[in-house]
This record gives sequence, structure tokens and C-alpha cells, in this order.
Amino acid sequence: MYSSLERILEESGKSGQPFWKVVQAEDCHEENISEEASFARMAGMYTSMKASVAGYEDGMSSASGLVGKEAGILHRRIEKKEMLAGDFVSSVMEKALKVAACNACMRRIVAAPTAGSCGVLPAVLISYQEKTNCSDDKMVEGLYVAAGIGGVIGQRASLSGAQGGCQAEIGSASAMAAGALAYLDGGGNMEIVNACALALKGLLGLACDPVAGLVEVPCVKRNVIGAVNAVTSCDMARAGIASKIPADEVIDAMHTIGAKMPVEIRETGIGGLAGTKTGQKIARAMKDNRPQGL
Repeated sequence: MYSSLERILEESGKSGQPFWKVVQAEDCHEENISEEASFARMAGMYTSMKASVAGYEDGMSSASGLVGKEAGILHRRIEKKEMLAGDFVSSVMEKALKVAACNACMRRIVAAPTAGSCGVLPAVLISYQEKTNCSDDKMVEGLYVAAGIGGVIGQRASLSGAQGGCQAEIGSASAMAAGALAYLDGGGNMEIVNACALALKGLLGLACDPVAGLVEVPCVKRNVIGAVNAVTSCDMARAGIASKIPADEVIDAMHTIGAKMPVEIRETGIGGLAGTKTGQKIARAMKDNRPQGL
């Protein structure tokens, strides 16, 4: 696994291979598998992502009763043409809620890079495919771009909310999605890494504060924030707006911030939103096995 995005860019420049192909070659080397086997495995992940979107059922609810219905509520607003956001962003928002709800309701999802941030990447990529009608093979190439970014973040910082706060989960997923989207939209290597950097910068310092210790509130709705942030970051990068701080240094900053975060806001369910009066009330109700419908 590459330890820096700069190294991926160097290898891409030296070999003449695109970003995604460099990442695939490293995967084949590490796993000792053929390019065909690697591609088939990644394609299977994309198929599972699409299945998690399709598997959402309107009205579904998690065991706690805290989340599950949000995507259906948003869908009805979309159907009424009441959204302030445009069609593409509305699609991204709905899909992010759908997949995150499937995770909370114990349906099958792809942890990309984690279960708590599972809605970001499929929401962005599947919505883009619906908008452009590009092939599944092209989408798989985008997944390799995302995987390369996620791998570097995992090497240099963390993908764990318990270790680095939600910036390490939603933030990383947003950076991965932004870079993949920039590639799919025709961006070159620098646009990929700039989109990644812009997305991650926007979510630095994000606390991991799940109410009652469940990956539900505010986690499900934060998937929407991460997904939309990826889209806006991609658009900025594609417009020619560069991150003043190189992507690898942004990742390093995330690592430093995560290390300084109090334990109360690193997935303990103690501080942040989990520590509010209402958050504590919900936590007590969970202990008493009283579902809370929100």
C-alpha cells in the first residue's frame, strides 16, 4: 500500500499509467492476484453498493427506532420538486441516507472505508453513473482511485472514529469520493488529489459522538454531509481551484488533530452530541430497552 499520494503520482508519471491503474498494480502485488481477479473483486464491491441502495425499504427502522425513515422522507420532498438542491445533489443525498440506514438496520453494505461512513461513496458514484450512463467498468476504475486515497489515509493517519474522530470516517470517505468523482469526470492526477484535499480539509476536526454509542445519530445524516462535500470539492478542483496545502499534508494534519482529540469525542458515546441532555436521555432509554422514535 502506498504511504503517500505523492508516491502514487510519481509512479503514474514514471509508468505512464493512470492513477487507478497504479493502485490496481499495487493491489495485485500485495494480494498476489491477477489484474483480472483484482478487477472482478472490485466490481463485486460496486455491485454490492448498488444492491445496498436498491435494498432500502421506505419506512424501515433500526432496532432502536432512532433512524431508518429519513431517506423516504427526503424522497417525498424530491418527488414534490421542493428541493433547493439540484437533481444530482438531491440524488446523492437520498442515496447516502439509504445506504447509511441499511447499515443501521443490519442490511448488507460495503464498509467504504467504514460501516459508519458506508453511504458516502456509493451515493456519489451511483448518482454519477445514473447522470452520465458511464459503464460499470469505468465506475470500478473510480473505486480504485478511492481505494488508493483511502489506503494512504489509513497508512498516514487513521480510518477509525475511535482513533481519529469522525473526520477519520466521514472525512476519509468524503476525500475518497471526491477524488474518485474528479477522475470519473475527466480530471487528471492533480485534480484528483486537490479534490481529495479540499474534501478532507472541510471536515477536519469532526467529532465522533454517537448517541447511546450507536452508529445512528448523528452518523446516518453525516453521510449526507460527507457525500455533498465530495461533490462540491470535486467541482472546485475541476474548476481549477487547488488546495494550498498538499493532500498528504492535509492527511497528516488530520492525524495530528485526531491524536489531540479528547477521548469523549472519539466514538465513546460520552461527549459531543452524545453528552447533551437529549443524548443522555436517549442513552438511558436504550439501556431500559425503550425504543425512541425520532
